Amino acid sequence: MRTRTSTIVPSGKRPAQRGMSLVELMVAIAIGALIVAAMAVLFANNSRSRSATERASRQMENGRYALEVLRNDLFHAGYYGELDPAGLLATGVLTTTKPDPCATDVGSVQSAMPVYVQGYDDVAATTLTCLNDVKAGTDVVVVRRVSGCVVGAAGCAGVPAGAAAFQTSACSNATELGSADIANHYRLDTDATVFTLKLRDCTTVAPKRRYVLRIYYVANNDRAGDGVPTLKFAELGAGAFATSSLVQGVENLQLEYGLDTDGNGDADVYTANPDLYLGCGAATPPTCVVNWTSVVSAKVFVLTRSIDITPGYVDAKTYVLGRKANGDANEFSGLDPGYKRRVFQEVVRLQNPSGRRGS
Repeated sequence: MRTRTSTIVPSGKRPAQRGMSLVELMVAIAIGALIVAAMAVLFANNSRSRSATERASRQMENGRYALEVLRNDLFHAGYYGELDPAGLLATGVLTTTKPDPCATDVGSVQSAMPVYVQGYDDVAATTLTCLNDVKAGTDVVVVRRVSGCVVGAAGCAGVPAGAAAFQTSACSNATELGSADIANHYRLDTDATVFTLKLRDCTTVAPKRRYVLRIYYVANNDRAGDGVPTLKFAELGAGAFATSSLVQGVENLQLEYGLDTDGNGDADVYTANPDLYLGCGAATPPTCVVNWTSVVSAKVFVLTRSIDITPGYVDAKTYVLGRKANGDANEFSGLDPGYKRRVFQEVVRLQNPSGRRGS
């Protein structure tokens, strides 16, 4: 028979409790440190991956937006309401040189209307006086048109005081459309008192539209000294140009222009510089200037780069942005290696001049 033995604890004392040994504590600390380190590495990797994804998404968005802005303006280039600017060519308004897009006086603006789009290939930094901080070796493109909405319509911006407005006549009397002088068929002016042309009933005053002249270019900086190449545009306002930033990270802009050489409204040949097409030069008047009046489409090439440097990335690629005026590939290499880049391109049909020529 077994006998139960009980231990009697002295009054006021508790049984001794056994804790962790030093070895057990060190093992627990080591395991905890490994878990924390693994979580830190996972968090850092996720953060880098998220940053890279955000940079890539922003770069894609910037490139697509740059193309969209250029496409929309080029698509509407040469829109002058009911007026066909080809009729202005017979007036001899074109000279032996391209119009100066930086000229703000009414006479210069009027005479430049037939040249609804004009470009400058691989510009120098000081090519145009109304542009600042132009990135040398990029293209500049000028678009002329009028607003698609009439002043006073819902949602249509008005014409600021002192800015140019445009009006066309629909009245066939002898003083307007019936006149042999095409200057009586339209008004383009900053003086509000001259807009007296009439609608078809020859009584109601025809509506006005805002005149649009924009010059697109790539600047070295978004803000002075920040080193972020940016697509900008200068727009003619009340007697002066105002510059706006469009898209950060646009490092290069190149264009090829489609010329309609047989008058059917379709591009027959593309060239990066219509000024030099078929041997044209500054001393060959006025054929070279007229080349711009046969532009019916454009190939637009945009090279974007990430805003921030990607750690550990080295860009040694060569990027091809169409062709040069001599037909060679327009290649760009040796760029700042720390940035990721992407090329965007699109062919844009200039709806108004191509449609008029085709019909």
